[in-house]
Amino acid sequence: MTVSRRKVLGALTALPLTQARAAPLPATTTTTMKETPRMYGLIGKMRSTPGQRDALIAILLEGTTAMPGCLAYIIAKDKQDADAIWITETWDSQDNHKASLTLPSVQAAIKQARPLIAGFGERFETEPIGGQGLPNK
Repeated sequence: MTVSRRKVLGALTALPLTQARAAPLPATTTTTMKETPRMYGLIGKMRSTPGQRDALIAILLEGTTAMPGCLAYIIAKDKQDADAIWITETWDSQDNHKASLTLPSVQAAIKQARPLIAGFGERFETEPIGGQGLPNK
C-alpha cells in the first residue's frame, strides 16, 4: 500500500484537531479583577510655517516639560521635509493625556505655537505595551 504525500500532510494537519477534541477543557474560574489602566500613545505629524520648524520645536519642548502621567514626549525632525516634525507621546492613561491639554504651560505653548503651525499630517492613536524606558504592564 502506498501512501501519498497529500494524505500524510492531510493527516498531520487534522491531528491537532483530533487532539483538541479529545482533551477536556480546563476549568475556568470567574474573578472580579480591576482592569489595569492601559497606556495611551499618539504619533502625529505637524508642519511649521516655512523656515519656522526650529522655533516651533523650541516652543513645544519648553511648554511640555511637566505633564503628570506623561511617560515620553518626543519631538523629531522629519528628514525629508524641512518644515515637518513628528511628535510621539506615551501616557500612563488617556485621561492624563486629556487633562494635560488644560495645563497652563500647555495652553501657553499652544497659544505661542499656533502662528507657527501651518497644518497637521497623519495622526495615529496607539496602545503602548512596553519597551525601553516604559513600564511593562
